[in-house]
Amino acid sequence: MTRPHDPLAAVAAGLDPGPFALVRRAGADHLDLFTGTVRTAERLADVPLPDGGPGPRTLALVPYRQITERGFACVDDGMPLECLVIGEHRQIPLADALAALPDVPVVTTDAGFDSSDAEYAATVGRVLAEEIGRGEGANFVIHRTLRATVQGDPRAAALAALRRLLLRERGAYWTFVVHTGTRTLVGASPERHVSVDDGLVMMNPISGTFRHTGAAADRDALLRFLHDPKEVEELYMVLDEELKMMATVAEHGGQVVGPYLKEMAHLAHTEYLLAGRGSRDVREVLRETMFAPTVTGSPMENACRVIARHERTGRRYYAGVLALLGRDAAGRQTLDAPILIRTAELSPTGELRVPVGATLVRHSTAAGEVAETHAKAAGVLAALGLGPDAPAARPAQSGPDAPGRALADYPEVRAALAARNAPLARFWLDQRTPGATVLPGLAGRRALIVDGEDTFTGMLVHQLGALGLAVARRGWQQPGLVGEYDLVVMGPGPGDPTDLAEPKMATMRALLAQLLAAGRPTLAVCLGHQLLAGLLGLPLHRRDAPYQGVPRDVPVFGATRRVGFYSSFTARAGADRVATPYGPVELSRDPADGAVHALRGPGFAGVQFHPESVLSRDGMVILAELLAHLLDHRALAGHAPADRG
Repeated sequence: MTRPHDPLAAVAAGLDPGPFALVRRAGADHLDLFTGTVRTAERLADVPLPDGGPGPRTLALVPYRQITERGFACVDDGMPLECLVIGEHRQIPLADALAALPDVPVVTTDAGFDSSDAEYAATVGRVLAEEIGRGEGANFVIHRTLRATVQGDPRAAALAALRRLLLRERGAYWTFVVHTGTRTLVGASPERHVSVDDGLVMMNPISGTFRHTGAAADRDALLRFLHDPKEVEELYMVLDEELKMMATVAEHGGQVVGPYLKEMAHLAHTEYLLAGRGSRDVREVLRETMFAPTVTGSPMENACRVIARHERTGRRYYAGVLALLGRDAAGRQTLDAPILIRTAELSPTGELRVPVGATLVRHSTAAGEVAETHAKAAGVLAALGLGPDAPAARPAQSGPDAPGRALADYPEVRAALAARNAPLARFWLDQRTPGATVLPGLAGRRALIVDGEDTFTGMLVHQLGALGLAVARRGWQQPGLVGEYDLVVMGPGPGDPTDLAEPKMATMRALLAQLLAAGRPTLAVCLGHQLLAGLLGLPLHRRDAPYQGVPRDVPVFGATRRVGFYSSFTARAGADRVATPYGPVELSRDPADGAVHALRGPGFAGVQFHPESVLSRDGMVILAELLAHLLDHRALAGHAPADRG
């Protein structure tokens, strides 16, 4: 048996290396080698994080089934939460690592996807029609898995694949091999899911896929990609979804930085960074951010139901995370967790799995999403000898059209990326000064948000709080009195608002009826707005095309506002004022089809759009104006924030 800290030599000698991990993090000139013992944990809260000096403590391999900790649906495949408790850590210079890693081809047999291109395309079509088309969510990620059998020692194959990834792949956040004894993972993940360092929480939503040969920068094709509505909206939607998570784990929510272009060997992605200050235990941060919308969908809870319905198999470690937990020099907890994508899993008997997924949105086509799965798998498949290598990266050269020049270096590309922020809400993009947006007269006022299974409500908590309200939030199924609150917000959520036999719809509608009967100030958002419109006698219709992640300029009580929609249903009306059992109601309607974008009556209001969304440039203005109407507070009049979101 070789020394525990020398697993590469052990594998080369055909010996058991013991548990180990080799990790190269973005931009590092070395690889981190971790060795130690493996233990399993039932919950993320049980992941060991012992005290001691600075440095890494545990590398956790978190399976997708851990999502059940949040009460979300999944096909439970029983994959364990394995933790490499680090006994020794050393750094290996990149050149030394490349010299030590085996430079041999990986040989596989019987390679093929578990679902054919035609079968996967049919699944895409069903999700578009049955889920997005019926209001179940804005986007969903459905995966497929390439399977094969590795000839020879799977650990040696993984190390050989790691060497090829280090040489050929670029732009990865982590490039790694993790061997626990029961399995070996090798991959090059482009995406940080969440990190914590010095109290700064960061997330990194990546979406939109530009496929290229890697041989030369094609500016025209890239610019077409950057202006493609599908690709633009896809990134906006996952940005919104991760802002929901940041609303929970960061004290003032997340601030948006970017967008950027992430270039890899076979493709490029667009990405944002989110940052915010937080003080939670890092294991709680992991739990509250399970899992990235870029590998699940939105809204998150219903996305998990959709995945279980259409995939019908467990995801194992796909869409989970690797999580490196440690402490800094001051003893504070640290976390670095990439998403487990672009990753192969090898069993001790040589069974190989390479899972890959595509993000389905209202603009998706079956053929396009099939092609996307092939492109996303290309890097790791090439490393395993199952596909062609991308051309090696060329040295940077001077000149406006120099071959090998980075795509993101072109001024037109930088301008196209910067232009994406122009229509977005400045509330989420700008540095926020506590108290700067508080409206006079709201001190001591309290609001309750009723969550309809869409954590957009977490973003509403921060926006209403920034305006001066003290805000509480609870789920639709949680009973409780509302009389102590000055305002009740009936929040958004997935589902069919006309299905009043469904428990959520019946419960939320009944609470709305009580609030209206009692004359309590009530604001209804999206699903809440649809249920309110139904109570007022307005007919509800399913849109011919879903409004999922759609920004629009619409009339809102006499002013044109930029807002974001996530809905498949809408109320319609033929006049701007209607009589209802709860008094006269003013409507803001679409001039084309009569769709009701907003309504207000004595003590209540509803909006079909999401004022809290990053797509709603004018969201804060609208909220301030609605608070003035609902709380009838003269001190609020004329003090709305400027029209900058």
